[in-house]
Amino acid sequence: MLKNVAALLLGEVHPFELGVLCEVFGFDRSDQGLPVHDFAVVSAEGPVLRTHAGFTISTPHGLDRLEEADLIAVPAGGRFVDRDYPEEALDALRRAVGRGARVMSVCSGAYALGAAGLLDGRRCTTHWRHASELARRFPRAVVQPDVLYVDEGQVITSAGTAAGIDACLHLIRQEYGPDAANALARRMVVPPHRDGGQAQYIERPLPRTRCDTVGETLAWMERHLDREMTVEQLAAQAHMSPRTFARRFQQETGTTPYRWLLRQRVLLAQHLLETSDETVDTIAGRTGFGTAAALRHQFVRSLSTTPNAYRRTFRGPGATVEVA
Repeated sequence: MLKNVAALLLGEVHPFELGVLCEVFGFDRSDQGLPVHDFAVVSAEGPVLRTHAGFTISTPHGLDRLEEADLIAVPAGGRFVDRDYPEEALDALRRAVGRGARVMSVCSGAYALGAAGLLDGRRCTTHWRHASELARRFPRAVVQPDVLYVDEGQVITSAGTAAGIDACLHLIRQEYGPDAANALARRMVVPPHRDGGQAQYIERPLPRTRCDTVGETLAWMERHLDREMTVEQLAAQAHMSPRTFARRFQQETGTTPYRWLLRQRVLLAQHLLETSDETVDTIAGRTGFGTAAALRHQFVRSLSTTPNAYRRTFRGPGATVEVA
C-alpha cells in the first residue's frame, strides 16, 4: 500500500507542482474517510532551497528520508531541461526503484528520472514544450507527448503543471479505489478524470514552407480548406506533374499533401470551436470534413478528445454546442 510519500526538491523548484503533491499526499483528511500518508518534503541540495518564484523553502529532511518512501515524486523546476543533477539524488531514485518503490515526475521533473536512467525502455511524458528535447536527451526513452500521464508501474510521469493532479488522482484511484479518488477530486474542486490528453493544448502554428516551389499552392490550400482536393488538382495548381508535386511537397513541408491538409483542417476547426458559436455541423463544412461525424473522428484521432469536449475546455460549459 502507498503509505510513505516524499517530494524530492531541487533548486528552482516550481511552487505549483510542489503544491499539487502537498495537496494530494500531505493533508490529513481522515475525518472524510480519505487515506493518510506519511509525507515529507526532501531537499537534494541543502536545507534551504530557492524556488522558481523567488522565495525560499526550508526542510529538515535530507536524502536519507527517501530510503523509507513508497513513492518519491519529483516536481518540476527551472532549467531542469539542461541542468546537472546531484548524483546522490539520482542514486536514491535508482535504489528506490530497485527495492520496489515507485517514482513519479511532474512536468519537467521527468528529466531527473531520465538522468537517473529510469526512463530507458519505458514509455513516459512531460510538458509538450519539453517532449522533443526529452526524447533527444534520452534516446532510449519512449516519449509520448500527447498524453496527460504515463503509468509504467514503478515509474510514473506526467505532463505540464495540472497534469500532475491527474497523475496523483490516478495513483489514489489505483491504490484506494474510485470512491477515494472521486472524493479527493471533489475536495480539491477538480475533475476526477479529464478527457483527452495534452495534444489539445499544444500550440501548433500553421507551418510555412522554407522554399518557393509549393509556397503559392500552400497558400491556396489554406484559403480553400472547405474544398475537396486531390494530388492531381494540386499538381495542376502548381504547374507540375503529380509525381513531381508530391516529391517537392514532401521535401519542403516534411509531410504528404493529405496529412498537411488534414492538420490544417483540424487547426481551423480548433480555432472556430474556440472563437465562434457556429455549430459543429457548420464547422465541419467550413473545414472540409463535410459532416460532424467525420470531424469528430479526426478530432479524436488527432487530439484524443471530441469537438464538443474541446469547446467546453476552451469556452466553458455555457458555450453553444451541437451534439456530434
